[in-house]
Amino acid sequence: MNDHPRIPLAGVIGSPIAHSRSPRLHAHWLKRHGIAGYYIPMDVSQSDLREVLSALPKAGFVGVNVTIPHKETVLAIADVVTDRAALIGAANTLIFRSDGRLHADNTDGYGFIANLRQNAPGWSPADGPAAVIGAGGAARAVIASLIETGAPEIRLVNRTKARAEALRQEFGAKVHVHDWVQAGEILEDAALVVNSSSLGMVGKPELRLPLDSLSPKAVVTDLVYTPLRTAFLEAAAERGCVTVDGLGMLLHQAVPAFERWFGIRPEADEEARRAVLAE
Repeated sequence: MNDHPRIPLAGVIGSPIAHSRSPRLHAHWLKRHGIAGYYIPMDVSQSDLREVLSALPKAGFVGVNVTIPHKETVLAIADVVTDRAALIGAANTLIFRSDGRLHADNTDGYGFIANLRQNAPGWSPADGPAAVIGAGGAARAVIASLIETGAPEIRLVNRTKARAEALRQEFGAKVHVHDWVQAGEILEDAALVVNSSSLGMVGKPELRLPLDSLSPKAVVTDLVYTPLRTAFLEAAAERGCVTVDGLGMLLHQAVPAFERWFGIRPEADEEARRAVLAE
């Protein structure tokens, strides 16, 4: 007779996935809380996704994160989809329930707001307009969370205007779309400026945005965290703005997932940050 309890497993599924820093974070929390579990990166193709997800609970997995290119696809596979995942149109957190059903949620918006509240405690969503650059999956989570928490207006700009217009159609009258050539104008009297695009990331072009109209009272955040301090954040800091890097969002979005999987709510603190940044 085997009296040993089953070791809980979790992980992250994407393709590619070797770059992910999530395994470092969850390994840190598992060790910190003395949990005999593991968090495993898994490179899974789109064609194999459904089969892999059906097999993982049998191997002892309690849940997984999903990232590019699976965040939208899993909504059609899941048995239960939370309202916020449906609104955002993507899921990043899956829970394998004891009743056999696959539960899909999205914690990106939570992570985005929690990061701002931790690192720019003087900011409130109701302070004034938010300017958002980019109209991809990250922008969807940002816009949904800002509307939910009371932002009065969201000014949206994207290199492909049609993508921004599609988000306006989905999220409603609070979203105002502007032309890319007028991107600098959306900064005027904005209380929050968010780069949700990949511009400024290592290997990508820089985000070139005129900051003449950016108020030094604005909070500026960049969802890019490689590099940690983008040229965009540095330029905003030089104007006197409070700046918030994107690593905190990665930490905070992982908190509710870890809690659901392993039963303990971890801290997105400086120790966790150092664990993720360690080489």
